[in-house]
Amino acid sequence: MNTNTDWATLPFAYTNTGANVRCSFSNNQWGEITVHSDDILPIHMAATCLHYGQECFEGLKAYRGKDGNIRLFRWKDNAARFNRSARRVGMQEIPEEVFEKALFTLIENNRDSVPPYGTGATLYIRPLLIGTTPRLGLNRSEDYLFVMFACPVGPYFKNGFKPGKVVVERDSDRAAPLGTGTVKIGGNYAAALNTTLRVQKEGYSSAMYLDPKQKTYIDECGPANFFGIKGNSYVTPQSSSILESITNLSLMTLAEHIGLTVERRQIPLEELAEFSEAAQCGTAAVLSPIYSITDPATSTVYTFGKPDEVSPVCSKLYTMLTGIQSGDLEDIFGWITLL
Repeated sequence: MNTNTDWATLPFAYTNTGANVRCSFSNNQWGEITVHSDDILPIHMAATCLHYGQECFEGLKAYRGKDGNIRLFRWKDNAARFNRSARRVGMQEIPEEVFEKALFTLIENNRDSVPPYGTGATLYIRPLLIGTTPRLGLNRSEDYLFVMFACPVGPYFKNGFKPGKVVVERDSDRAAPLGTGTVKIGGNYAAALNTTLRVQKEGYSSAMYLDPKQKTYIDECGPANFFGIKGNSYVTPQSSSILESITNLSLMTLAEHIGLTVERRQIPLEELAEFSEAAQCGTAAVLSPIYSITDPATSTVYTFGKPDEVSPVCSKLYTMLTGIQSGDLEDIFGWITLL
């Protein structure tokens, strides 16, 4: 590891670590996994990924524990979700053993880029699959390129673990019911980009999307799942247009472990008034507590707890999950792979 790196100030941004891995699919078979130092991909200008959106990606992390071991968190769930995304947009699925070999090869060639324990920094890993066959007409690709790269990233909450502000978005949808919102493809994020930039300029951390059909129920907070605490229940949306977050699934398990009831159901926007805590969750931040949710259409502001203090359940769940990921707490759920 580079002892001169200030790990705590690293941004969530791309860095060339010196090694990425690639594997090509052609003639109906996957080739060998190769290691590359360059970060430029040669792509035909008519490739299906550029014209017809045949691409999908994932996000997971590697953590260094106090014992010096590197830990991967639920990587098999990421591999399974990666293939669900590939299927949805007509791409070739990746055998789990190919995903595993690529992941372990990537880590082995970037061990010095896994940040030290106690810095709050982690190694973010991005698997990517793109269709590379040149097509002018709409059709699936016959050839695919699987790429996996990694970047060390600093702690998400650089100014402390504090609640943020969210605003309800009614003028656009990130994804349609039965569309591609349940998979991780670039088009979903492109659809939300203008809204994200606008609400951030307005001082909010993210936009809360309602269900695209009725604009009645909570769907998600931008690229992150939403959950709230109501009495002794952990409540999170059930929807056909949002991505199933591995972080959210993990938090549900932990919530049940500490005695909460987990409810996955439709959540009317007005029910926010009955929640004591609220948060958005995902790989990057793990858990981002929410202090307020503003609905411009009704001039209603829902608040949760104090603006400068994380509410107790959110704090406990965050501490438990990050403790398991870093090795500070015992993994009784079988989520961690040691490298």
